[in-house]
Amino acid sequence: MNAIGGIASGHWLSGVRRVASPNCDDRPDPEDISLIVVHGISLPPGEFGGGLVERLFTNQLPADPAGPMADLAGLRVSSHLLIDRDGLCTQFVPFHRRAWHAGRSAWRGRHACNDYAIGIELEGTDALPYAEAQYQPLIAVVKTLLAAYAGLSPEAVVGHLEVAPGRKTDPGPHFDWRRLLLALA
Repeated sequence: MNAIGGIASGHWLSGVRRVASPNCDDRPDPEDISLIVVHGISLPPGEFGGGLVERLFTNQLPADPAGPMADLAGLRVSSHLLIDRDGLCTQFVPFHRRAWHAGRSAWRGRHACNDYAIGIELEGTDALPYAEAQYQPLIAVVKTLLAAYAGLSPEAVVGHLEVAPGRKTDPGPHFDWRRLLLALA
């Protein structure tokens, strides 16, 4: 687990591991950070560890045309952050840049959530509870983001399923929203 600090220069969290992803670009308005999207991911599906999520976010996923991740070939995605099952937080994209995490999306009538959102991936699946070790760093990160970016509020912390309904279901029914939102109150 990391000792999560504040936002360092360049819009990177201090105290977390950094691995730069090429899967980002400039936001239309770098000052418009007004949404946090919580995701869930596991690679291969239903398996944890092994570093494949990091490899996906850095375009180094092994090609396997017949395997369980064949549909990911050539995909260019990354969230800003990943919190693994042990609570280790890795940042891939600085917050003032647009990470490619939400895809086709809208929130409160506003489309293209990547333009104004910060994406946080939790290593997990819809079918299983998230690890206890993931909640403390998630809460610390969200509190840090709320303090650093005036456009954010606890009401602007949503799941991927809320910005891409019918297309996405993460972080899934086992994510403890009550725990997160009570910690932010």
